[in-house]
Amino acid sequence: MYNRISNIRKIAYTGLLTAISIILTRFFSGSITIAGFNALRLSFGEIPIMLNGLLLGPVFGAVCGALADIIGYTINPLGGAYFPGFTLGAMLTGLIPGLLVKYCFRDLRWSSVSIMVVLTELTTIPLNTLWLSLLYGEAYITFLIPRVIGKTVLIPVYIIVILMTVKHIQRIISFTKQ
Repeated sequence: MYNRISNIRKIAYTGLLTAISIILTRFFSGSITIAGFNALRLSFGEIPIMLNGLLLGPVFGAVCGALADIIGYTINPLGGAYFPGFTLGAMLTGLIPGLLVKYCFRDLRWSSVSIMVVLTELTTIPLNTLWLSLLYGEAYITFLIPRVIGKTVLIPVYIIVILMTVKHIQRIISFTKQ
């Protein structure tokens, strides 16, 4: 699916999806505060990173996640110090869907997109919760419960939005190859 696109185009699409992720995460998101800390950010900023991995491959997905986190933090820190663990989580958000498309799924059906989103979240939720627990010195479970509840609501939304947009983005990519 993503082998036919030139690297220059992949870089351009990665830049565009990185910018969209930054805007959605830093400027169009909300936070839930628990024990005085931002325990959960409600945002659609993960969707462009997942799309990047799905459409352009695991390497470009991971790069998109890392750039979105680092540049996004530089633009708007959202009240905390930079921590590279969150960058790792953002990289996994693009890497996992890319790996699954490359090695497990050949087409993007409802079931395959659902599995990709759930596996990505099952990886990043515990990891990012660990980073919050370490940074703020609070119990892991204090952050985990609200994050699981919030992501349980967001996962179906992520699946629907990805399914709705991936076909359009594939058409745009195939149109620009001509």
